[in-house]
Amino acid sequence: MANRVIVCKGCCCGNVDRGHDEVPVEFLEKVWAERNLEREAKLTISGCLGTCEMRNVVLLRTEGGRTWLGGLSEKVEYEAIVEWASNSANREGAANLPAVLEKLEFEGNQQLSLIDILPENP
Repeated sequence: MANRVIVCKGCCCGNVDRGHDEVPVEFLEKVWAERNLEREAKLTISGCLGTCEMRNVVLLRTEGGRTWLGGLSEKVEYEAIVEWASNSANREGAANLPAVLEKLEFEGNQQLSLIDILPENP
C-alpha cells in the first residue's frame, strides 16, 4: 500500500469566508504531478474529515498508522507535506515528520475508515 495524503477541503477547511486560511489545492496537485509522487504517495482532496475544530486538516496515512495535522496556515507547512511524501517515496515505509509539522499533530479520529473520507468519484 502506498502512503496517502488526504487534504480536507470540506465545510470549514480552506473556507476564507469563515476566517480560515486557504488550502492550496492547485499548488499541491501541480507539485504532485511535477514530482510524479502519485505512485508512492497518493494525494486525495477530500470532503470534511469531521475534525472541524482544527480547521485546515491533513491526514497522513501509512502502513504504520495515521498522523493527523491541523491548523495548517502557511505555504511552508504544505511544502513540508510535499517533502514528507517525496522522502517517503524514496524509502521503505514513511519518512519522519518534518519539524515544522510536528507542532500541528493532534489525535484525530483513528477509527475513521478510509472509505468514509474518500470522495465518491476520486
